Amino acid sequence: MKTTLAIVAASFLLAGGALASEELAKAKNCLTCHTPDKKIVGPSYKEIAAKRSAEKGADASLAAKIKGGSKGEWGQVPMLPNNVTDAEATTLAKWILSLK
Repeated sequence: MKTTLAIVAASFLLAGGALASEELAKAKNCLTCHTPDKKIVGPSYKEIAAKRSAEKGADASLAAKIKGGSKGEWGQVPMLPNNVTDAEATTLAKWILSLK
């Protein structure tokens, strides 16, 4: 019984983290240019995850791009720097990389 309860509690915590990251993406206006599964201005999060998830240090690299912006990797339109903390950028990067 205790094992089942622990598994259920862990599932809620994991689901809550994913939901919290989506809410963070909404709060930081990331969804203006990106969605989980369709290209808008920038690539979808699933495209980003497919390209980056196998890279060593992908979460740190992506977090740096989220915070500092980037240009030329996904086309002509640059991604502007985002007003996020290091912790928020890392949370968003880990969430994006989990969307396979």
